[in-house]
Amino acid sequence: MNSPITIISGVGRNPITDPEPTPVLSPSAVVGVRRFHQSLPQYQPTPLIALPDLAEKLGVRNIFVKDESHRFGLNAFKSLGASYAMATIIAGQIQADMADLTFPLLSSTAIHQQIKNLVFITATDGNHGKGVAWAAALFGCRAIVLMPKGSKPSRAAAIRAINDTPVEITELNYDECVRRAAQLAKEKGYILIQDTGFDDYEAIPNAITQGYTTMASEALEQLQECGIARPSHVFLQAGVGSMAGGVLGYLSQYYNQYPPITTIVEPDTVACIFKSVQQGQPVAIGGHPETIMAGLNCGEPNPLTWPILRDLASFYASCPDWVTKLGMQTLAHPGGTDPAIISGESGAVGLGLLISLCTDQSLTALKQSLNLDRNSTILLFSTEGNTDPEGYQAIVTGAV
Repeated sequence: MNSPITIISGVGRNPITDPEPTPVLSPSAVVGVRRFHQSLPQYQPTPLIALPDLAEKLGVRNIFVKDESHRFGLNAFKSLGASYAMATIIAGQIQADMADLTFPLLSSTAIHQQIKNLVFITATDGNHGKGVAWAAALFGCRAIVLMPKGSKPSRAAAIRAINDTPVEITELNYDECVRRAAQLAKEKGYILIQDTGFDDYEAIPNAITQGYTTMASEALEQLQECGIARPSHVFLQAGVGSMAGGVLGYLSQYYNQYPPITTIVEPDTVACIFKSVQQGQPVAIGGHPETIMAGLNCGEPNPLTWPILRDLASFYASCPDWVTKLGMQTLAHPGGTDPAIISGESGAVGLGLLISLCTDQSLTALKQSLNLDRNSTILLFSTEGNTDPEGYQAIVTGAV
């Protein structure tokens, strides 16, 4: 018997009580972020894919999936945050104007000579580290990547393949791995580039969070091209909550402090945002929790985006692994004329939750609480492709 889905309601759709993190996520504040990304080699907006047949089957008006497996050829969205944050760090090193950041400005021969010895270090479950390694190679710098215990060797190999980046799979959990990276940065003179904040470490994680708004900005433009001014519902998966907080903060500003009905989705074994909302303060989940959603296996909320998630999300969902398997399998083998989407373990959980809410009669009351009906237009972010190819294949073929 499958473990149950648990959903709780939040404050939701109220002006944020601690507005401090949100100005940096407004459309006017991040226009330079999008401009920077557009200046990068091979930049293209990732596709927004409509699933009309699935929408009809589930009894909603529209389902749209932002497919981040196409982002810069890296199979995940994380390069958006890593590249922008690295650009701001380099700009600080060379005293460039932050308002005019572009890749050509930062990649001249003269600047390369100034920054070529910079070494960035980060902790990752896979995608963020790959984004950091890629960005470092792009700027002619070096990166070092630490991974938590249980990380897939295939994900480590994918990072090493970028510029021979040194990668160590440690015996630590994710949050301890972050602390180890911070310690090494201090001891060795490396630059920590991490997507979660702590004391005296805010500018870089805030820049990473700003980087993720390009994904949201593209999606809203693409919806408008489809004649849709506003999605009614958004599902955002969370690890430390930087992506979820960045996108939700941006949506809140874009829609004048009233974002769509937004549900934050986490693995049930490591649902730190969910538990923090329950207890009214940030909660750390220790030990070595297990989930196939490796990119979401983070036990401590990012304190910089936690207020956004606390005050602006409408609902919080704690989901067993079978939920994301359902999403992955559905996207890989859609019915009717819907196109297939390759979505990895951390990318498909939002769709799996939506399917469950719309088809499981035991969840009817929750579906009604979320106001999911024939008028609903749902926006989902598939944040990664098949970053664990063997695991992905086993899941979508039903072998596990």
